[in-house]
Amino acid sequence: MLVYTIKELCRTCYTCVRECPAKAIRIVGGQAEVIDERCIACGNCTKVCSQGAKVFLNTTDRVKKVLESGSEVIAMLAPSFPAEFSEFQDYRVLTGMIKSLGFRHVLEVSFGADLVAEKYRKLMEENKNYYITSDCPSIVNYVKHYHHNLVDNLAPIVSPMVAMSRVVRSKFGSEVKIVFIGPCVAKKAESTEIDEAITYTELRELFDQFNIKPENTQPVEFEQPVGGRGAIFPVTRGLLQTANINDDSITGNIIAAEGRIDFQGALKEYEAGLIRNQHMELLCCEGCIMGPGLSKNGKQYNRRTLVSNYANNKMKELDRAKWQEAFDEYSALDLLFRHRPEDHRIEVPVESEINEVLVSMAKFTKKDQLDCGACGYESCVEHAIAIKKGLAEVEMCLPYTIEKLHKSVKDLALSNEKLSSMRQALKQSEKLAHMGQLSAGIAHELNNPLGVVIMYSNILLEESKPEDPVREDLKLIVEQAGRCKKIVAGLLNFARKNQVNHQLISIRELVDHSLESLIVPGNVKITITNKTTNPDAMLDNEQMTQVLTNLVKNAFEAMPQGGSINILLEDTLQDVMITVRDTGTGIKEVDRVKIFEPFFTTKGIGHGTGLGLATAYGIVKMHKGQINVESNTDPLKGQTGTSFKIILPRRKE
Repeated sequence: MLVYTIKELCRTCYTCVRECPAKAIRIVGGQAEVIDERCIACGNCTKVCSQGAKVFLNTTDRVKKVLESGSEVIAMLAPSFPAEFSEFQDYRVLTGMIKSLGFRHVLEVSFGADLVAEKYRKLMEENKNYYITSDCPSIVNYVKHYHHNLVDNLAPIVSPMVAMSRVVRSKFGSEVKIVFIGPCVAKKAESTEIDEAITYTELRELFDQFNIKPENTQPVEFEQPVGGRGAIFPVTRGLLQTANINDDSITGNIIAAEGRIDFQGALKEYEAGLIRNQHMELLCCEGCIMGPGLSKNGKQYNRRTLVSNYANNKMKELDRAKWQEAFDEYSALDLLFRHRPEDHRIEVPVESEINEVLVSMAKFTKKDQLDCGACGYESCVEHAIAIKKGLAEVEMCLPYTIEKLHKSVKDLALSNEKLSSMRQALKQSEKLAHMGQLSAGIAHELNNPLGVVIMYSNILLEESKPEDPVREDLKLIVEQAGRCKKIVAGLLNFARKNQVNHQLISIRELVDHSLESLIVPGNVKITITNKTTNPDAMLDNEQMTQVLTNLVKNAFEAMPQGGSINILLEDTLQDVMITVRDTGTGIKEVDRVKIFEPFFTTKGIGHGTGLGLATAYGIVKMHKGQINVESNTDPLKGQTGTSFKIILPRRKE
């Protein structure tokens, strides 16, 4: 595998997916994996990965083994080297450093480019067919894998690297070992005619490992044959310029495209028949000067200038007669190659399968398909196809994931609200349980002495004469003792641990019966709204009557000037709901959290025990139900009033 992922460094940004022209990246479990059989070894993913998670195979150790093998090893340097080694004013220093590694000779691949360019020129002049250049191995791989019906249009000519390897073996013999040094990852697997290939960055690694420095190096010239115009080969239209082919936009018939977007677009139009009678010079990178084997952060036009300057100086100093002699000698070499298709295209799923995936990403209509490209694919349909084929995941869709995240945040907020409510209810229940135990103890201890006080005070009142001055005092004692009896009874009622006596009753009849036991003030209007479909439920009639009478009495007291009470009856399949809503003064926010606590009351002294709502709360909880309150005390925000809603399970739990 030439390109692979260091998983622990991958941050799943999908940049590699977007930049891979072959879509040879599979996302599994949020991790990006390179699919070896689909990869065209362009190295784009290694260039764009900011985390260093995408790397290409390092072959420096293999090169060291070749150098240590005892064989005659020859280095071939690609013509793009000035773009990488700009610190060398004299290229001969670089050549000397390469020789210091143990290479017998260092040759320029630009001479191979000269030979290839001439073959292209003759091919275009002598043949009526129109060709796609085949000097870039990634372009060749892409056509063979994904446009296999265009394979016959690939020029049947080897690359400059392979051409130069044939020159080397012709001159030095077939037993020599050849190492290519250049900017390209794909060269590592392009041909068996070279023994190893390393990139410029790997060459720098070797210099560091062997402590080879410019100041300690003897400058050395390139071994003959040296290159000519082929030195300009690595820049855009470099092949055309090397071969002196007319690429004029008006009179020429050459289309040049570089970079993953442009070359793909050109091939699609060529295959669709939109481009006719045109040759195409295609490069996977923005020229070989921007290959993945160069140091990062280099500037394209600066590198282009460096290569152009080197080529210009070279042509000025070139011994043309010697070059021509070598060119004539090696131009007879067989540089033809027959390309064969290797179809790696993905079978497109049927439309129904694609739509099924789109629906899973909440893309129900064409308008929902934003084609934003955040997932790394050009369109939502392409993303859906990749998902269906196991190359991508639904979560890669950014708009869908953001929407899902918003929903999760909303659900989490709701869950937190429910949890807070439940925590408050639990706290209230614990508080009531402790208060109930205390109340039961107090009521039990007070009951007997209070009974004695009530009995004897009533006896004394009956025996006293009407004109007796103590009679009024005795009346007050009897009255207040009676009030104490009610308080004690309320305490016992609040603290009792009675089982709920479930009976099948109608909540409509329950409400009617509760209202019959009350004296309704003349200035209060009561309405009952029945929205139930089935009013029957298993409840304790006596206890629920007490709850309703307590709530309605409180509503009376909250409307001293009169008002209205609406009792709303509703139900679901599982529950019945009773809502008592008044138009009274409302409950202040600061008091709302305390209203179910025993002995808490906002009424004046002698007008309430503070046990009514606490008792109602306990009864509802014994029924496994809920009682909720809403209240408004600000008339500027709308009508004032309070609403108690009781939710009870229809059946005994």
